[in-house]
Amino acid sequence: MADKNVTLGKMLYEGKAKQVFESDSKDLVVIRYKDDATAFNGEKKGQIEEKGIINNKVSASLFRLLESSGVPTHFVTRINDRDQLCRAVKIIMLEVIVRNVVAGSLAKRTGQEEGAVLPRPVVELTLKDDAKGDPLISRDEAAAAGVASAADIETMETLALKVNAILVPFLLEKKLRLIDFKLEFGRNEEGQIVLADEISPDTCRFWDAGSGEKLDKDRFRRDLGNVREAYQEVYERIGDFRFGV
Repeated sequence: MADKNVTLGKMLYEGKAKQVFESDSKDLVVIRYKDDATAFNGEKKGQIEEKGIINNKVSASLFRLLESSGVPTHFVTRINDRDQLCRAVKIIMLEVIVRNVVAGSLAKRTGQEEGAVLPRPVVELTLKDDAKGDPLISRDEAAAAGVASAADIETMETLALKVNAILVPFLLEKKLRLIDFKLEFGRNEEGQIVLADEISPDTCRFWDAGSGEKLDKDRFRRDLGNVREAYQEVYERIGDFRFGV
């Protein structure tokens, strides 16, 4: 039992950071957040104490915020420390990346200094394919390969920019800069494209608005130490968002 109201069924999928289980409703799944950490397409592996607990709480809070602002998501409720109840969706095999500041692979590709503010948000698409290293892919290439239609891609990019427009000011109030982030989308039973996966220090770059200290997975990637403490700091600043609060 995930809790007294939700029965945990068979595992449907296990990824690098989460497991997905059947629930007692065919329309709903239970997503369990793990402590496993990977980087560089799985080349670096480890564990971060209580990462799954913290990411579950951060994601739940930010999904609630986005839902309250009109962004459709798969999120239903947080069941317990590690589990969320979510609507079942068919994941679209594209990752949508939104960048506000030069960091990570963008700095390597362009030679720009990390930390340079971009004149406007930059949207990138990558193919969701670990075996190929999640390569960058253009809109036309994705549509031609049948990964997603041009209309679907436009919907995903529009939603991603809306997410950015909501999160940037919200996080600045918490003294956090949203440097960049990765989103995944899925299609629900009604055919609607909704935000899925997670929004957490695993999938976002969060920097302290004053010092520029990295408070995200880069601490694991770059062996900066205090990874759990950084994740916990993000959760403590964001808090437990509730509708109308």
